[in-house]
Amino acid sequence: MNVAVKQGADAAHACREGCGACCIAPSISSPIPGMPDGKPAGVPCVQLGEDLRCAIFGRPERPACCSGLQPQAEMCGASRSEALAWLTRLETATRPAS
Repeated sequence: MNVAVKQGADAAHACREGCGACCIAPSISSPIPGMPDGKPAGVPCVQLGEDLRCAIFGRPERPACCSGLQPQAEMCGASRSEALAWLTRLETATRPAS
């Protein structure tokens, strides 16, 4: 099942079934139920189910950074591997200097 998500005024892009890249590649600094300190990049969120769907999608406990992320063709690419690669590059490019 694809989930259509509004983007911009009229456009829609559907989440790819069996992907979950946005729940794996980026780091999340906000608390997540089951991950009170957020999650490091490259680590699957504990709320990511075996079906690679968010278990708290649409619920109030879902972090704002997650609900604010809108799938876009550039981010999602043509495959799950392209989405993971794009999000990993973005994570690397925006990581604070240590």
